[in-house]
Amino acid sequence: MSETILVERDDAVVTVVLNRPHKLNALTRPMWQHLGETMRTLSDDDSVRCVVLRGAGERAFSPGNDIGEFETMRSNREQAIAYGAVMHATAQAIAECRHPTLAQIHGICVGGGLEIAALCDLRICGEGSRFGAPIKNLGLVMAYPEIAPLIELAGRSVALELLYEGRIFEAREAYEKGLVNRVVADGCVADECRATAQRIAEGAPLAARWHKKFARRLAEPSPLTEAERLEAFDCFDTEDFRTGYRAFLAKAKPVFAGR
Repeated sequence: MSETILVERDDAVVTVVLNRPHKLNALTRPMWQHLGETMRTLSDDDSVRCVVLRGAGERAFSPGNDIGEFETMRSNREQAIAYGAVMHATAQAIAECRHPTLAQIHGICVGGGLEIAALCDLRICGEGSRFGAPIKNLGLVMAYPEIAPLIELAGRSVALELLYEGRIFEAREAYEKGLVNRVVADGCVADECRATAQRIAEGAPLAARWHKKFARRLAEPSPLTEAERLEAFDCFDTEDFRTGYRAFLAKAKPVFAGR
């Protein structure tokens, strides 16, 4: 199973690859399981500064779940609940990863693939990428944990448009709908994602983790506690802060230790 979820490391940047190119990187239940385990492991690793998620090859990020599994693993409500528990645990692992996450999107990104991309912090795609959520054609719905990130990303109206119509649309429309942060030429996607991940990795990792935590917390309805408000000032006691402002004064490039 490790062959269908690959982990590639370049210093502090880790790339997680959905590796079923012969199936356009369609996800199986074991892949969902292993992807969740991988994301939890990476989240616990303080040496990681950015996680890039991508599909193998350049034909697809992922079209979502492998429909071939439905007859044996999702043919009824009981099976679907068990399958959904695995998917939703993985979605939670991606969403709660402490490090910045970036979806590198080549080609097709629909259904469950779009759900994974929506869970990432940033999304960069090629001009030839295609998006959508045509699950109405299968008589299926997106469960609460699956539709929530899509609504948070693009809004209720856009999410319902995708689900009601089931259209597959182009990258430019995805950008206009707020589903992706950046659209570049197809041949430049990998380079753009590599440069983006490097810029993230060169920043103060503690600050990035705090920003991600704060953004998630602000999406919750309950008011901030005084302790939460004061946490924003904890950065002033870090080594990274001292490194950063001293490098600025010296007109030098800071090298952050993550402490």
